[in-house]
Amino acid sequence: MDPLSEILSLLRPNSYGFRGLDAGGDWALNFPADAGVRCYAIQSGGCWLTVEGETAPVRLADGDFVLLAGGRGYRLHGAADGVPIDAFRFFPSVPAGETAVLNGGGDVAGVGGYFGFEGPHADLLLALLPPVVHIRAEAERAGLRGSIERLMRELRDPQPGGALIAEHLAQALLIEALRLHLADAAHRRVGWLFALADPRIRPVLDALHAEPGRRWTLDALARLAGMSRSSFALRFKDRVGEPVMDYLTRWRMMLAADRLSRGGLSIAQVAPMVGYDSESAFGAAFKRVMGRSPRRHVKATAG
Repeated sequence: MDPLSEILSLLRPNSYGFRGLDAGGDWALNFPADAGVRCYAIQSGGCWLTVEGETAPVRLADGDFVLLAGGRGYRLHGAADGVPIDAFRFFPSVPAGETAVLNGGGDVAGVGGYFGFEGPHADLLLALLPPVVHIRAEAERAGLRGSIERLMRELRDPQPGGALIAEHLAQALLIEALRLHLADAAHRRVGWLFALADPRIRPVLDALHAEPGRRWTLDALARLAGMSRSSFALRFKDRVGEPVMDYLTRWRMMLAADRLSRGGLSIAQVAPMVGYDSESAFGAAFKRVMGRSPRRHVKATAG
């Protein structure tokens, strides 16, 4: 499985919801910080997005798509001085797949939704994603809008098998948005997602995710990248944001945490799966990365 698929699968998507919005006038919706990923697609008109911790508001125009995965509060608004409404109180009264109208509508129309996750360390995995993914309108990206419209129809008018179709559409929408952002070199930053676009680093990430339990060495990984040891070490840290062996250890511990939380495997069985012959060495690495021992993790996630 490729790195993007693996990380998203460990998140274990378990809920989603999509609704339309038609807003007008000096409107503003406040979204408190919460877990999960939220997304918005602008179908007509435009509005502003202000995210906690970001220096300036982002203008969203017709055809734009945005993902927010940073666990931060944010505001969607038509005017900076609009009196904000709590979005968590405004939207629940509108059935999934239907459109909420604010201030009579007419200025901006779009669709928004959320993805919830149940993975034992979803917060750590979501932290690996960019806090804001802004995909600007282009003709070849119309597939995102089509996916959203299909998902809205499934939610608005459920048919036999519709729940499963809607679930697949929601997950495909998330993956397609991340793919498009990855392909946009103009917005590339530091992190594993952006490193997947580097022709030298991607084969290394693919190999680490394919064989996490292998006894990897810096020399072996440098050969995969077709680079000298020193040049590879510098490039990996520059692209991913941490040394390659630190990345490997963190990924191994996330895999181990997932396998232990699912039950059926002992600590002694999981340790060699992620490259550790010694249970004590595995336990020390697990506690350093995950903040608690494997045994405490098993107890905390049992049942």
